[in-house]
Amino acid sequence: MGIRKKTNKNPPVLSHEFVIQNHADIVSCVAMVFLLGLMFEVTSKFAVLFITVQYNVTISTNEGPEETAVNHFHHGIKDLATVFFYMLVAIIMHAIIQEYVLDKINRKKHFSKTKHSKFNESGQLSAFYLFSFAWGANILLSENFLSNPVALWEGYPHTLMPFQMKFFYICQLGYWLHALPELYFQKAKKEDIPRQLVYIFLYLVHIAGAYILNLNRLGLVLLVLHYFVELLFHVSRLIYFSNENRQMGFTIWAVLYVIGRLLTLSLSVLTVGFGLSTVENQAFDLAAGNFNIFFVRMTVLSAICFTQAFMMWKFINFQLRRWREHADAQTLKKKQAPAKNKSKKDKANGVNGVSSHGADSPRSRKEKSS
Repeated sequence: MGIRKKTNKNPPVLSHEFVIQNHADIVSCVAMVFLLGLMFEVTSKFAVLFITVQYNVTISTNEGPEETAVNHFHHGIKDLATVFFYMLVAIIMHAIIQEYVLDKINRKKHFSKTKHSKFNESGQLSAFYLFSFAWGANILLSENFLSNPVALWEGYPHTLMPFQMKFFYICQLGYWLHALPELYFQKAKKEDIPRQLVYIFLYLVHIAGAYILNLNRLGLVLLVLHYFVELLFHVSRLIYFSNENRQMGFTIWAVLYVIGRLLTLSLSVLTVGFGLSTVENQAFDLAAGNFNIFFVRMTVLSAICFTQAFMMWKFINFQLRRWREHADAQTLKKKQAPAKNKSKKDKANGVNGVSSHGADSPRSRKEKSS
């Protein structure tokens, strides 16, 4: 993310600079239009599509003495409207965190342009990863997915989701879609745009794939695992910017990163490769949301394996670059140390020379007198 310079000049209305400086206010007004639509009967049906979670299904259960109604949700085309609205909410939250938290810290620390950009990125992602990890972990515990791993594939297709899970996926898609216009709003550098587009695309493809293919349980577990590791990295980077001697967090992150990749592959192969292949209902039924056929399973596994291999390749290159920079720094220190010692010896010899030749010794005075 680039540095946004605040100037006292008012740019022309609807110019690029005007939109960038006031994008949070503009988006807030658009979101307010949908909220105001709930107040009128004529527009309420339209506004509800954007604000509330769609495709509600009520199921009656007889667990207690009386029947209780439990609300579940499935996905559909109307979810695009809900994702759009929460994309607007993500843009507003992004601007609030940037202006009231990160910009204030930047003004105090006086970071360089490179550190400024990385600090903003890590600050935004740390807040998102922390929120998403806590929310996702709470869903996993409440649905007992961790204590019962068989539930990841048992009863597939998992077309019905509890409210928290569906809303979690809606917010995830909204957040990663909001990252696209943020590249423009934050004046991202041209050399940083391809890198950011790659990871935004990977997030959207995997989250949307798990959501559409009804692999929402597996997707939730993998997201929580991945977000925890990424949270540790960005928190470590924020700590490093405050004190460059504190690099222990990167070491812990490197170990957990490799473990996270192995766990992701293991869970994916266990669920998609073995679990779904043992389910009785193996057929392609678009209406029923069943995609449990060999071609789809292999495509999903191939996509996951390719992504994990790509991430490990990037990780290895990152570590090699860090080790190379560390080795260069150590070599430079070793070269500077003899030079300093030599300069100290030269100074010492110079002082001794002055004291020996600048002042007459008793022997020299005798020679002069004779």
